[in-house]
Amino acid sequence: MFLAYINRYEKGKERVKKMDKSMLKYIGKRLLISVVTLFVILTVLFLMTRFMPGTPFNSEKLSPEQLKVIEAKYGLDKPIPVQFFNYLKNMLKGDFGVSYVLYKDQNVSELVMQRAKLSFLYGISATIFGTIIGMLLGIVAALNRNKIWDNIATVISVLGVSIPSFVFALLLVIIFGVNLEWAPVMFMEDSPISSSILPVLALSMSVIANVARFTRTEMISVLGSEYMTLAQAKGLDRRTLIFKHALRNALIPVITILGPILVNLMTGTMVVEQICVAPGLGTLLIQSIQANDYNIVMACSFLYAFMYIIMMLIIDISYGLIDPRIRLGKGDN
Repeated sequence: MFLAYINRYEKGKERVKKMDKSMLKYIGKRLLISVVTLFVILTVLFLMTRFMPGTPFNSEKLSPEQLKVIEAKYGLDKPIPVQFFNYLKNMLKGDFGVSYVLYKDQNVSELVMQRAKLSFLYGISATIFGTIIGMLLGIVAALNRNKIWDNIATVISVLGVSIPSFVFALLLVIIFGVNLEWAPVMFMEDSPISSSILPVLALSMSVIANVARFTRTEMISVLGSEYMTLAQAKGLDRRTLIFKHALRNALIPVITILGPILVNLMTGTMVVEQICVAPGLGTLLIQSIQANDYNIVMACSFLYAFMYIIMMLIIDISYGLIDPRIRLGKGDN
């Protein structure tokens, strides 16, 4: 009896070690793919900014000689490969250069991070709020299929997917900001929380709609599966069936959409920031594109790409943790 217990314990340790190895290999491959993807994106961004029409110095008052002096000052007179190598070397140190036009000679890294804080606040807050409400709505709809709560969830999902976030932002500003005066209609530095309520609510509508739709669909599928019938036959209570078994298996599709949703919210805040007069990253990116301010365009675009890649990496790793068959199925064993 004792020897059998020892054998089971040793076999269990071997299985854990094997799973740890496969997980490390899985994470390593995903990290390598992410780094290569970011490098390709950076290269494309750099070439696009250098070859797009116009320059940061379009003033008619500048003579050709003055233009050459300015380009030499910022290193824009060097060949493109040299410019790219210098940019990459500085970027790895956290230096994205200086602003050419909008905020002349100011550090781009500081400018971007100052603006990114507000966009991050909007995106993360909307994602968290929308995910919680969406999952609750999806669970209630699945448990009350073809009933009034299911119909209400369907209507909300259709509206949230069909109507853009900036339309919700306009409606919320007009109703709750202008008419009822319950919240500020523009961003105020002395009251950042109350100023963020309307844009966060506007951005969260698409999250609520998508999460509710996916949660409902997956919950209905899982609840009707054979293993759920078996678990119910074993006498498990309803709460355990729903939250421990059904919801866990329905999480993978929901996790799949959360990463892209969060990054899309970051980029989607551009118009909402304009409506709510918020000094976020989206506003800075639009201004820099209009002014051909290369370094700001590069920094903002790369930050968006970096966030997207990181989110997809987290999703991939989450897959491997939730369901080991995913990493094993891809040959990571």
